[in-house]
Amino acid sequence: MNNILSTKDYLVFLVYFVIVAAYGIWVYNKKRSRVAGGDSKDYFLAEGSLTWWAIGASLIASNISAEQFIGMSGSGFKMGLAIATYEWMAAITLIIVAIFFIPVYLKNKIFTMPQFLHKRYNATVAMIMAVFWLMLYVVVNLTSILYLGALAVSSISGFSLEMCMYAIAVFAVIITLGGMKVIGYTDVIQVFFLILGGLATTYLALDLVSQHYGGEGVINGYGIMVDKASEHFHMILKKDNENYLDLPGLSVLIGGMWIVNLNYWGCNQYITQRALGADLKTARNGLLFAAFLKLLMPIIVVLPGIAAYVLWKDGLFQADMLQGGEVNPDRAYPVLLNLLPAGLKGLSFAALTAAVVASLAGKANSIATIFSLDIYQKVFKTTASERQLVNTGKITIIVSMILAVLIAPHLGIDKKGGFQYIQEYTGFVSPGIFAMFILGFFWKKATPNAALFATIGGFLLSVFFKFLPTFADLSFLSSTGFSVLSPVSGLHEIPFLDRMGFVFVICIIGMVIISTIENARGFVPNGLEVDTKMFKPHAGFVAGALAVALATAVLYAIYW
Repeated sequence: MNNILSTKDYLVFLVYFVIVAAYGIWVYNKKRSRVAGGDSKDYFLAEGSLTWWAIGASLIASNISAEQFIGMSGSGFKMGLAIATYEWMAAITLIIVAIFFIPVYLKNKIFTMPQFLHKRYNATVAMIMAVFWLMLYVVVNLTSILYLGALAVSSISGFSLEMCMYAIAVFAVIITLGGMKVIGYTDVIQVFFLILGGLATTYLALDLVSQHYGGEGVINGYGIMVDKASEHFHMILKKDNENYLDLPGLSVLIGGMWIVNLNYWGCNQYITQRALGADLKTARNGLLFAAFLKLLMPIIVVLPGIAAYVLWKDGLFQADMLQGGEVNPDRAYPVLLNLLPAGLKGLSFAALTAAVVASLAGKANSIATIFSLDIYQKVFKTTASERQLVNTGKITIIVSMILAVLIAPHLGIDKKGGFQYIQEYTGFVSPGIFAMFILGFFWKKATPNAALFATIGGFLLSVFFKFLPTFADLSFLSSTGFSVLSPVSGLHEIPFLDRMGFVFVICIIGMVIISTIENARGFVPNGLEVDTKMFKPHAGFVAGALAVALATAVLYAIYW
């Protein structure tokens, strides 16, 4: 496999780098005069200065990274279009978050997730979760993005893994130190390269399939893929499918997939932070724009994986797909990129780098925000000035990136595939966190002890269900009548999406019981300011949301 970039490729990549860097410097200099003293809210949130298109683009840029380009393409190779449910369900989820979650945050002037927990529950819950999120973002998220991104860039460029990690980390730090405004507006360019380069890769992958079978054009290539790998074009997997544990049938529509998406898009600092500095209408429009882009993502990140599978099944690049003597699906996207002609390879290389850098910058900014506003200001220096908070944030960005560079080389690659691995192990904590947030939003009686039960108990329950004896032995579950709960012959564990659903329901029941007991003893929980009128979206948003919902329904109907 030729993994050396040509002069044309380097020139294309250089153009990308210069455009992003120059635009970032211009945005920083233009906005700096308005916050000469160093305003923390402006630095961390870009308060009032991000447009709807910048918010939407930044959401996608922060979300799409190496785990999508590499991991989701690998899942496309392994299980097919079914993995696209993460993207298409996310489009609906963004609409829900825009209507019900964002208004609560903005009405109560919430800027960080720990601040929400402090206001709704108490300082103990907020501090525990602030420390937890910092550890999660640095040790898991920041590190895995850096490692997977550097691994992909290294396989394409021929540079060493360590060199790629250092270069990506430095690039991300430069962008992040400029604050949320620089991140938000440079993300627009990052998304442009991400989508343009991604679509170019998909186009050429489908065209390559067509040419391999003696045809011509991407439409013909797509038809060949459907014919040669029909099993890869079903959204709902049956119980006899080897990938059922990862996507267990109807659970992707009525089960744990909702928890995955609602927790990620509605209760996640580095995602919601893009909208927290805007007014409600702008924030909603930004999330709607992101929902439209989400519908496009499977074309960019899943179809290339399926194309690679069809070509591999017919005998192409057999050796290139091997790692340690076994086929590694995560090699599908890098293999395809190395088949691209000079110039276009550089464009796709820039798209992948843009996705990694933008996601790293978003994560690092959120780490700085949580540490500065929720830990440093509350524990170490309660009288910190605006300038001190901003400087603390900049130091935090540098330290967190150094830690990621030090930890990343020690990460291993799981045989499940990078994307599925991240989803499953994030799922150990998602159900409890989401239960704590959803009752905190919409049930005034939820108490701090109930919230602690959900976070700590939810994690322990997830571990318990992970190692519960063979799912096939749980014959009593078949009496429920739900296919997602029926025993499956040969499975030795509960599918993780089903597991998340079970844990979430138990956490909700436990929170209600604990809160009811404490309410009866006279405990009065902290409430949030909620006005039902704020949940009513404007007409333009309603029209766009209906279009997204209709498009999603049609896609599921076609590929059921």
